[in-house]
Formats: sequence, C-alpha cells, structure tokens
Amino acid sequence: MEAQMQEPEIVETKSPEATMANINNQTGSITKLQPSVQSQDQWLKYGEQVSGFLATLPEYLGSFFNRYKQPLVSIGLIVAAIVAVKIVLAVLDALNDIPLVSPTFELIGIGYSTWFIYRYLLKASTRQELTDEITTLKSQVVGKEISES
Repeated sequence: MEAQMQEPEIVETKSPEATMANINNQTGSITKLQPSVQSQDQWLKYGEQVSGFLATLPEYLGSFFNRYKQPLVSIGLIVAAIVAVKIVLAVLDALNDIPLVSPTFELIGIGYSTWFIYRYLLKASTRQELTDEITTLKSQVVGKEISES
C-alpha cells in the first residue's frame, strides 16, 4: 500500500487583497486591515522633538556641570574611594587564600607594632617627638599653622 501525500494548492496572486480574500475563503473568516493610527505628520513632529532635544543636550549638560561642578567632583571622588577600597579588600582576600601569606602578614603586623611601641611610646622624649610629627602633618594637611596646646 502506497501512501499518497496531497500537496497543498499554491495560488499566486499579485495583489494583497486577493491573497487576503483567498485566505479568508479557506479559513471562513473575514479580516479587515486597520488603518495606521499615527499619520506621517505625527511621526515628523516626534522626529523634530527628538532632534531638538538632542541638539540642546550638549549645552544643557555643559551648563549643568558648570553649575554643580563641586558636588559632582565630590561625589565622583567618594565613589572612586569606595571602588578603590573594595578592590584593595578583594586583593587582600585573594592574598589571604594563598597558604602561608596570612601568617606572614600577621608576623609583619606584630613586628611593626613592636617597633612602633619601642620607637615612640616607651620614653617621654620620643612621645613628644611623635606629637610634634603629628602636629606637623596636621598643619600640612589643613594648610595653616595649628597652635600648640
């Protein structure tokens, strides 16, 4: 027994209305095409609005930056500092995962703390030297002389 396949009938028409009518006759429903909601004039109006906005955008951004320059720079520095701290913490975390690096860092920290206590905190004269260095550093950072109290 041979199975015979029926090929679909292909009708070639040149107009879309005739094709739509043929499809509607096959399915039994009538479809009407809706006219476009927006006309060409509305699209031109939207295009002009977008073009006008894009034309004034550089001038607007320039005046905005000039007006709020100091706060924008401050916010940028704060964001950069946060990103830098996160990167340093990620690097240190990665280094601590390496065997023997974490104990080495601890030994370096203990050694530096011991040296600092021996160098600056045991004698009164060295404590005074440390106080003078801190006062000098404050005056350099602030930019004016700080009176000794």
